[in-house]
Amino acid sequence: MDDSPLVHVSTEPDKPAEDAPAVVVIHGRGANERDLLPIAERLPDSLHVLSVRAPDRLQGGYTWYDLDLSAGGLHASQPDEEGFRRSLDLLHEFVDWAVDSYDLDPDRIGLLGFSQGAITSLSALIERPERYSWVVALHGYLAASHEERAENAAGKPVFVGAGESDQIIPVDRAERAASLLREAGADVRFERYRVGHGTTPEEIEDVAEWVGQRLE
Repeated sequence: MDDSPLVHVSTEPDKPAEDAPAVVVIHGRGANERDLLPIAERLPDSLHVLSVRAPDRLQGGYTWYDLDLSAGGLHASQPDEEGFRRSLDLLHEFVDWAVDSYDLDPDRIGLLGFSQGAITSLSALIERPERYSWVVALHGYLAASHEERAENAAGKPVFVGAGESDQIIPVDRAERAASLLREAGADVRFERYRVGHGTTPEEIEDVAEWVGQRLE
């Protein structure tokens, strides 16, 4: 649809219905809107899947924001403030647009992100907890800009997955995000997997089961 705030792929549920539950899928740095579709295909068939593309080109793919490396390198990076703000605004705008354009249930919109997408998903939840009903954040962290508002996620289900040998986003950063959100009152499930900066079949199976429970 030409008026969409973000380029995206839409996969409707097996039995399309008005007010369908949905998941917005948010890829990582250098990927595109098709990168996480194999994961989305493992989610419950009742979900309307909307996989979005980041706004800026990067090395054959796309990125949600530049990296602020002032804290000491990639493993300690933070989102560049200006680009992060723009992408979060675009994501919120897209979800509002999608609810109307695809007849989605506004009270059953989940987010699933990997790496940059996970970071963006967690911050989006904190900014608009009334819009997002659950979040899956794989191999990401909670941006420093949003840590002090973690209490906004109180009561929200959040799945945080991390790779024990991840050198891009070390496991302790994902674990810190899970701890901060849990202490703030979110319903957090944190899992570590024997993998680097990627996913495993076990992780995707856990995610699919967890998301299914959110839809019961």
